[in-house]
Amino acid sequence: MEKERDGEDADLTHKIIGCAMRVHQELGPGLLESVYEVCLLDELRNSGIQATNQVRMDVKYKDRIVRSGLRLDLLIEDRIVLEIKAVETLNKVHQAQLLTYMKLSNCKIGLLMNFNQSTLKSGLKRMVL
Repeated sequence: MEKERDGEDADLTHKIIGCAMRVHQELGPGLLESVYEVCLLDELRNSGIQATNQVRMDVKYKDRIVRSGLRLDLLIEDRIVLEIKAVETLNKVHQAQLLTYMKLSNCKIGLLMNFNQSTLKSGLKRMVL
């Protein structure tokens, strides 16, 4: 059962990346993250992929829920976190942010995408917990 889910996750990840590449090819680098987010959300939904943007994340601290104001850029099929960036270079804090969001949302797969690159492939990072 676990291997079957891993295969499904790999297929879904591949489809998500394809959608993101189409957005990047159409728009190119240099825009705000919010523009890429909305366009990618449309592309995902048009491809039959269930996606929600700006998903509020609360933090559990000890026995208390903290209304943190954190928001996931995109949550795909309730199992993949997608964090969008439009920065010169991805760095370790961006990866740490994605890992934290993955833990908070109980998602084992995360994608970090930097649309401010000449090719999306050079700004793409897949992470697994």
